[in-house]
Amino acid sequence: MGDEIELISDGEGVVIAGEAAAVERFLAEHDWLGAALEYPPGSLSTWLRTAGDLAISAGQVAEHSTRYLKLTPESAQKLKDAGGLMPTKKDGISYAMLGKPGDVSSWLQVEDGAAALLTNPAVLAGLGGVMSQFAQQAEAQELKALLVRMDEKLDDLRRAQRDEVLAKLDAAAEAIKEAMTIRAHGGDPETLWDKVQGESSAIHEVQRYTLRALGALADKVEGKTKTGELKKVAREIEGDIGLQLSILARCFELQDEFRVVELDHVHATAPKTLAGHRQGVEAARQQRRDDVLERTSRIMGRLDAAGEVAAANVLLHARSARSIVGSLNRTAETIADFHAPLGVTLDREEVLLKAWTEALRDREQLKTAGIEVGQKASMAGTAAIGIGVMAVAASKSREK
Repeated sequence: MGDEIELISDGEGVVIAGEAAAVERFLAEHDWLGAALEYPPGSLSTWLRTAGDLAISAGQVAEHSTRYLKLTPESAQKLKDAGGLMPTKKDGISYAMLGKPGDVSSWLQVEDGAAALLTNPAVLAGLGGVMSQFAQQAEAQELKALLVRMDEKLDDLRRAQRDEVLAKLDAAAEAIKEAMTIRAHGGDPETLWDKVQGESSAIHEVQRYTLRALGALADKVEGKTKTGELKKVAREIEGDIGLQLSILARCFELQDEFRVVELDHVHATAPKTLAGHRQGVEAARQQRRDDVLERTSRIMGRLDAAGEVAAANVLLHARSARSIVGSLNRTAETIADFHAPLGVTLDREEVLLKAWTEALRDREQLKTAGIEVGQKASMAGTAAIGIGVMAVAASKSREK
């Protein structure tokens, strides 16, 4: 294979295969070395071999090194600028070959039908399966790293609550961990499937419980209009969101690894159904993402509405307003960190808070403060609203 590198992509990620040093040079050239996951030698060619097709030259692919890079908009643009990937006869799969890593002008155009890899339908179906596996393994690795970061942010009480829930997954986690370890050493797919096939129900049960808990977090904000109430609720949600998302991250990590073993099993025992099974697995992954996005979007929608209330009440409630907006921004950061491995983006506009001195010159802020002071003045039997606004506002200036 020499210095040639083969690249195979399904739009979500790209496999870079070739002699180890050449692959590393290519990744380093594009600042991807730390982001690309490495897989055992021959892992790609093993999947590309099918019954009756042992003579396929795909055995030459990834004999030395196979790396998987999750595609971001930035990395996808880099590949496009460098020459791009040509579509194969399999929908969604693209392919290219690079001659001399480090020289982007050396990209070779791959003619349709120029290689056995591009002309054999069985091989192309196998490519879809292995790309799906790589994507799930990459997601699982990112979720592991996320769990470490989340653990550092949880207080002792919430960490204990999380561990109590995750204890329900201990048996499933041990079985999947053992299967993945044996798989890395070339274990038998059918034997590995026997180890894990009964473990998915526990994962799904904990996942359902956690999704319900996420939905309940959004309901905490319902009906709250006073800044004092919103401050308390925003702080509670800020703490609880890390608890629930860390549980969910563990569920997703285990599901990803479970699916890797499952696809191995289908590939070994029913290869003709592999393409359909893989599509079903990917549809299930997308549904999982949609479920999370629906709940986290609802949480942030409610919190952002609370943030708007806080932003409109800076004059009389500067301290509470800062607390509310600070909590919702940290909650948004936690959610965005969780979304990243899943390839999900939460579309929202940041809530901005005026400085107290700026709010003092803002007509809407004065109007809002006037209404509140007027209500309080009415209850006290006085009509000195205008004076009351300025008096209360001045008394709050120390909260800046």
